[in-house]
Amino acid sequence: MKQIKNALIAYTVIMLAVFAVLVTIVRNYSFNMGTVDAYSDEELRIYKTIRDNIVASIDAGRAEILKWLCIVWLVLFIGGYLLFYLFYRTQIRPIRELEAFATEISKGNLDIALPIRHGNGSDSFVESFDMMREELKIAKEREMAAEKAKREMVAELSHDLKTPVATIKATCEVLEMIWQNSPRTEQTDSIMEKLGCISAKIETINKLVENVLHANIDDLEEVRVDVTECESGRIRGFFEGVRDYGNIIFDNDIPECLVYMDKLRMEQVIDNVVGNSFKYAGTDIHVAFGLSGIAAAGGREFVEITVKDSGPGVPEEELPLIVGKYYRGSNSAEKAGYGLGLYLVKTYMEKQGGGMECYNDNGFTVKLYVRKV
Repeated sequence: MKQIKNALIAYTVIMLAVFAVLVTIVRNYSFNMGTVDAYSDEELRIYKTIRDNIVASIDAGRAEILKWLCIVWLVLFIGGYLLFYLFYRTQIRPIRELEAFATEISKGNLDIALPIRHGNGSDSFVESFDMMREELKIAKEREMAAEKAKREMVAELSHDLKTPVATIKATCEVLEMIWQNSPRTEQTDSIMEKLGCISAKIETINKLVENVLHANIDDLEEVRVDVTECESGRIRGFFEGVRDYGNIIFDNDIPECLVYMDKLRMEQVIDNVVGNSFKYAGTDIHVAFGLSGIAAAGGREFVEITVKDSGPGVPEEELPLIVGKYYRGSNSAEKAGYGLGLYLVKTYMEKQGGGMECYNDNGFTVKLYVRKV
């Protein structure tokens, strides 16, 4: 743009200078008819008459020439500006737009479209450049989707590894108790040593899994939940699958019906709720089932699942906070974890069309609402 301005200034100065020179030449033009010394009086009179007529004609012609000179110069002057404008519009502006477009692309802004101006000779090039932008945008979206899917998969696998790791750890603890009560022999000492090694490795694996889960869940913008119609009895089966944590007592049977849920997410929800209760309370867990509409909107019914321990519970001022991401209560200082358990429970339940709530009732209680079909 600076070069264009400089060219316009130079063109204006040159045209003004040419105009001034031409006007000066025309205005200063004079007619000389030579000497008149040898003329008689009559000839001199005729000479003066002819000269006056010629001078008058020259003056009239000079004025006409100046008029047309101004008109021609003005046409050329304005025509030059029009040529500059056309050159800018057809050649310079597309290049400037392409330059600005390339700058935006280099910044990662692939949503801006490049206008295609036909008739300037570069429309096919610009169209190809814009097609490249579209392809880059599609490739970037695919890359982001693949990265997100990878993080979700790693987070899911990391979380799913917690249950078998906890099972192996609990089994090792039971075996250690059995062998401790057995007569001490060289064989039992060797077995105890191996069990201790396994327990130590399990603890290391558990920490690594927690680290991976923490790193990936922090970057996930959306957790995928695929809700389908399932039999309610599957829920009791999920509780049966986490009995390795400790003793689970069913106060009644779950109502037989169809519910909306993601089986994988529901299993994770129950694992988190039961695992947290055993971790912080260390007591038997009572599970009760029922039907409820209190968490429903528009007359929907829910299967209500109540999970209750007999521990000290959670301080009342912390109850609204424990479902937040990474929040850990005051009683978790010596417990491993990242404060994701109840956050995931709340997230998964809401994405399944249900909900959850927690409160103290002679222990810590979690209620899960699974929407009926």
